[in-house]
Amino acid sequence: MFKRNPKVTLVGAGPGDPELLTVKGAKALAEANVVLYDALACEAILDYAPKNAIKIFVGKRIGNHSYTQDQINQLIVDNALTYGNVVRLKGGDPFVFGRGSEEIDFIASFGIETAVIPGISSVIAVPASQGISITKRGVSESFWAITGTTSDRKLSNDVALAAKSSATVVILMGMSKLPQIISLFQKEGKGNQAVAIIQNGTTPQEKVGTGTIDTITEIVKEQKLGSPAIIIIGEVVRESTKLKGIYQEFAANKYSLQAR
Repeated sequence: MFKRNPKVTLVGAGPGDPELLTVKGAKALAEANVVLYDALACEAILDYAPKNAIKIFVGKRIGNHSYTQDQINQLIVDNALTYGNVVRLKGGDPFVFGRGSEEIDFIASFGIETAVIPGISSVIAVPASQGISITKRGVSESFWAITGTTSDRKLSNDVALAAKSSATVVILMGMSKLPQIISLFQKEGKGNQAVAIIQNGTTPQEKVGTGTIDTITEIVKEQKLGSPAIIIIGEVVRESTKLKGIYQEFAANKYSLQAR
């Protein structure tokens, strides 16, 4: 039924919209005997794989891990040795907070052929879906991409460093640490810094909350925003053609309140 020449291809599924999967990624899926896939924003991506391909869910969500990382590593190897061509399908890009390098190292130690097909990272694509350019001439000349929650479940120390900079800050997996993140930016006197939080970016379920460091906590409560979401902090948020009007209205209301 299957060719048994073991090979594993790590494929980035992109940020959620199935049309943002790369052509090369779709071709790899079409040739897969086995697909081990994460908690994808859109499982329609699996339709690119053959109907008779074995599909194994190995995804993780907060408080719900179907497999440990060590178990996932071993499953990839076992399926490659048994069935041949395995696609490891990972959300976003495999090498951006995706533990792809750990998986490749483990697989390669068995002498199994490996390949990596990059995916469109949500770090860039999700802000772009709301017209936010994370760098813009005259506004932001660099950006930080940070995981909000480290392997020991703590807030990354890099957030405090990023708060001191003038760069755009993009934080993934940070919603559970939002009060700590806000506090760090407030300590740097950035209470008026623009913030956008985008939940389920690039999908039909997308929700967007916009405000400032001082107001975003209340906005999250009002709009019932939660994970998975991306936090974007920086003046480029105000520059978005989609969001600019919100900030203009915010500024006008603030002025009128002060005038009273």
